[in-house]
Amino acid sequence: MAAATSSSPKSVHDFTVKDAKGNEVDLSIYKGKVLLIVNVASQCGLTNSNYTELAQLYHKYKDHGFEILAFPCNQFGNQEPGSNEEIVQFACTRFKAEYPIFDKVSTFSLF
Repeated sequence: MAAATSSSPKSVHDFTVKDAKGNEVDLSIYKGKVLLIVNVASQCGLTNSNYTELAQLYHKYKDHGFEILAFPCNQFGNQEPGSNEEIVQFACTRFKAEYPIFDKVSTFSLF
């Protein structure tokens, strides 16, 4: 995740990130929306309930300015070892995820 400007980011909207296909996404496109930014992992003990509840939340509120931004991370017990393609396939096929899933992140290097 990199800052969209050369100065220190002041808001989540100041960041540019990569989606699961490697495309740059300027988070300013989400200005005016309520965001739930969440780390996800396909092999976590809470995967089933988390992905199910995320899908329900998104379905219920997506037409009311709500967006989920899912960032896979493998740093917590190696619970997300898959490739970006495998992660998207898993979330979209098994849990009908319709919200954006981004490139796997390293949370320890964000700050």
